Amino acid sequence: MQMNWKHRNKVRSYLRSSLWIVPVLAGMAERVFRAIVDVVEARTGWAWFDLGIDGAKALSNTVITLTLSFIVFTFGSLLVAIQVASGQYTPRVIATTLLRDNVIRYTVALFVFTLLFAVRAINRIGGTVPQLSVFLIGTLGLVCLAAFLFLIDYAARLLRPVSLAKRVGESGLQVIKSVYPEMLSDVPSGVATTQDARPVERTILHRGTSGVVLAVDVARLIAEAEKANGVIEFAPQVGDFVGADEPLFLLRGGAATVDDEVLRACVIFGSERTMEQDPLFAFRILVDIAIKALSAAINDPTTAVLAIDQLHRLLRSAGRRNLRTDFILSPAGTLRVILRTPNWDDFIHLAFAEIRFYGASNVQIARRLRAMIVNLANTLPAQRHAALRLELELLDRMLEKLYVLPEDLALARIPDPQGLGGSTDTTAPRWAA
Repeated sequence: MQMNWKHRNKVRSYLRSSLWIVPVLAGMAERVFRAIVDVVEARTGWAWFDLGIDGAKALSNTVITLTLSFIVFTFGSLLVAIQVASGQYTPRVIATTLLRDNVIRYTVALFVFTLLFAVRAINRIGGTVPQLSVFLIGTLGLVCLAAFLFLIDYAARLLRPVSLAKRVGESGLQVIKSVYPEMLSDVPSGVATTQDARPVERTILHRGTSGVVLAVDVARLIAEAEKANGVIEFAPQVGDFVGADEPLFLLRGGAATVDDEVLRACVIFGSERTMEQDPLFAFRILVDIAIKALSAAINDPTTAVLAIDQLHRLLRSAGRRNLRTDFILSPAGTLRVILRTPNWDDFIHLAFAEIRFYGASNVQIARRLRAMIVNLANTLPAQRHAALRLELELLDRMLEKLYVLPEDLALARIPDPQGLGGSTDTTAPRWAA
């Protein structure tokens, strides 16, 4: 059962990030479609599209040339897009956006399908012309041409900074909702502590290749701990790099009897982080986009503002949710699993620290960061205010060191959602008493 979960997740992740699979499936589907067309053509004697042998061959050759050119151009453009996105934004945006884009995959699949269909059809043109097949070739050729023109427009829009940042932000929102499904409650509920966990009786080490923790089967861990009447602690955090022979599980109480391989099968490792169960990774990608845009080589603070817009969006979602503790209880309320997840301070530090360090000297960044703090302070519950208040103090202290002229300092202290050029509202945050 555990191996099934592990393999199923690995296969699903690979399918989502692989560009070649859908076109290959399209090639297989073409054979089935070809057989259906032959049966329909034999039974109906289709002759609506009356085209001679020379015309049918010319049409088929034209479609073959077009689709082959489209495939080569698409993959060539994709390689250029990957290089541009990696150099201009961050390499981490490639696996999370470009390689998982269904429009690109299905458009290439259409080209492959049409190419194979036309090649097989032209081989059947001899003394007679399969009119239905030729009609379908012409129709598919027109559809491919329209799809190619659409793909050019789509790719141009996809590579815009706002599009990439928005995609990362939307993926991050989904992960936050899945990892923290409960909304924040003003009434504190009973929370387990380390005192509820018995001493560590056995440690399971990581075996095999070192890698990054991508996902953990939490439901299975709870079930195993419940069955053994103990507590299972997952030593690293999702997104951590774990080397060989490093602690993987700390077993307490009856959980010490759980089989090692059963627990190891509850963890998926990979070569790089993904957003499957890692809510901080979306923040990491957006911060990387922002600080690269703020580098002297690129010097594009407006792109950094676009990334901050999405960070603002993610923080608002995280701030309204119950960022549960590391202790997971069974349905009966007994501590069963200890699994570390990011808390509010983790989100705040990642979203603000590096951007403030690299971008506070830019008026756009200073004003946008302040606008984000003010908005979050005025819209999130009081439990979130302490970290926001500290970030505002740190921003003010840095601005005082960076801006010599009082007029520039006053300008940089105005919250502005656009960075510079928008509102000149000087609304102060409404901190909880």
